[in-house]
Amino acid sequence: MKTQKKANLSASLEDYLKTIFNLTRKTDVSRSRGIAEKLDVSQSSVTGALRLLKKKGLVNYRPYGYVTLTDSGRKTAAEIVKRHEILESFFVNVLGLKARLAQDFACRAEHVLGQEVINKLLLLIEFITQENKNGNDLAADFKYFCKTKNTNETSRLKSKGG
Repeated sequence: MKTQKKANLSASLEDYLKTIFNLTRKTDVSRSRGIAEKLDVSQSSVTGALRLLKKKGLVNYRPYGYVTLTDSGRKTAAEIVKRHEILESFFVNVLGLKARLAQDFACRAEHVLGQEVINKLLLLIEFITQENKNGNDLAADFKYFCKTKNTNETSRLKSKGG
């Protein structure tokens, strides 16, 4: 994922790129209005971001026209989406977080966690999946451990008057 450093993208620009990628999966093009709605930002914010992304060679954009990803933009966006999906999978399938919470945390973490951490999380997911196939449900064991730990901690605090 060296593309991120090479393109020098802020978290905000990564979000724009990811949104364009998701919007163009079905139709190959998007409009600034759709991007603004999806990100809940103003049209002028979208215009500014699209100009920066165009300058970086990641999107094709003309005012009042369609927005498409360049080959480099598509590759960079796909890497961002992959990071997000790995994190979301880890948060849901390993840590047992609710889907909405996992989505929110993945959106934040995808911008700050380095590739080495993402790779290790992916390996951990693969390891747990493999162990599950071998009859060892480590994710379920961890969720049970967390539940009992939380229950024990709550009981301990109540007995101390906390």
